Amino acid sequence: MNGLLGPNALYMFILRAAAVLLVIPFHEAAHAFISWKLGDPTAKNAGRLSLNPLRHFDPLGTLCMVLGGVGWARPVGIDARRFRDPKKGMALSAAAGPAANLLLAYVCVLLYKALFYLMAGGAAVPGFVLDFLSVLASLNISLGVFNLIPVPPFDGSRIFLLFLPPRLYFRAMRYERYIMGAVLLLVFFGLLDRPLSFCVSAVWGLMDLTTGFVDAAFGMI
Repeated sequence: MNGLLGPNALYMFILRAAAVLLVIPFHEAAHAFISWKLGDPTAKNAGRLSLNPLRHFDPLGTLCMVLGGVGWARPVGIDARRFRDPKKGMALSAAAGPAANLLLAYVCVLLYKALFYLMAGGAAVPGFVLDFLSVLASLNISLGVFNLIPVPPFDGSRIFLLFLPPRLYFRAMRYERYIMGAVLLLVFFGLLDRPLSFCVSAVWGLMDLTTGFVDAAFGMI
């Protein structure tokens, strides 16, 4: 029990809780913003075009995010009938959430590297700032990858709608809750650990590669 309730575990819990206050609102507000720009103000009118965490949190999903690194928020309402091209509109609105998370993660990696090298050079950079950036990047990548799972109700299913006959897609949507439950069970029993870990590691590697110019700028390549 000491490991679960010790100072290090409490420290990580606080960092995760603070990071979730940014991770989830960025994801959901991005959905709302793109759907609004594409012609559907439903989410905007519901107050979801906001970075206020309270407008987006699902209690259980938030707890799962803090404790396990993956979770969910309240779904953003989208009326596809308002889009000029409903199929493309749904796909772009869905892709906006994971894209926002991956963009925020990229910014975190950039800042982490720059501050790390500054600290190594003697600058007074608090260690918790680096720890927070690391946790924030990690949660953003995890949420972005998790939501790209190509089955309902995840964002990936809306993206793959572009490549599926509507008849098959909407048939799958009838079983959205059951599919969600099945995926969460697979996560709980660790059956998705390997594929998700592989994808997360690949994203980390890509971000490390594409932020290499920071290493070069500090002469650390």
